[in-house]
Amino acid sequence: MVGGILCAIMVLAALIGLIHTPYDPIAIDYHDQLASPSAAHWLGTDEWGRDVLSRVLAAAAVSVSIAAATAFIATLLGALLGAAAGYFGHWFGRITVALMDALLAFPSLILALCVVAVFDAGATGVIIALGLAYLPSVFRVVRAAVLSIKGRDYVSASIVMGNSRGYTMLRHILPNVMGPVIVLATSLFGWGLLAESALSFLGVGVPPPAPTWGGMLADSRLFLDEAPWLVLAPGIALSMSLLGINLLGDALRDHLDPRTRGR
Repeated sequence: MVGGILCAIMVLAALIGLIHTPYDPIAIDYHDQLASPSAAHWLGTDEWGRDVLSRVLAAAAVSVSIAAATAFIATLLGALLGAAAGYFGHWFGRITVALMDALLAFPSLILALCVVAVFDAGATGVIIALGLAYLPSVFRVVRAAVLSIKGRDYVSASIVMGNSRGYTMLRHILPNVMGPVIVLATSLFGWGLLAESALSFLGVGVPPPAPTWGGMLADSRLFLDEAPWLVLAPGIALSMSLLGINLLGDALRDHLDPRTRGR
């Protein structure tokens, strides 16, 4: 329940940041720089006079959309490739396993940095980079699950009844591996959120003036003594979002795993 509430707050903040914020998150006001929290600016202003609350909400929209797109791409492609490699095998399985092993040889953040360098910084480049970085994780989970399922009696019965191998995979195999995939997709959302913030903190994510939680953390380093609210606002938002995602993922795992269901 706590995880669901925190995730709901995160999504609500992203929707507000996408639709309307109290102030323009990129509007500069030189007359109100580094203002402390007040009735006019609930979370204060930054070194350019921009409202921190508005930037946190707008950054939520950017970070959540990138993390969701990353999880969707990695889960969809990884599930399809993993299911095909595990069920059909032969030369296709060997080639895809070799490619995934090659991607796994690189740490995910290093691989993302390389891909961003090729596609340039921006939301699209970050999504492609993180999607490729997390694709092997989904591939390995789905392939292992398919290998353990394809020898079951109901799969053999489907083939004997005259169903094609493609129909059997889509109708009888993939639905039985969706439990672990859903749990992994939840984890990928959290990993994508953290990795996007890390890339923005390093200056290779979504370029300014678009606000991101990682970018706000990077900009606040020079003002920790005189304006601590600059680091607290995005830091707490990111921490609570990751906590909610992890708690929700644990709950989904307990619910979908038949070994722990009902405890």
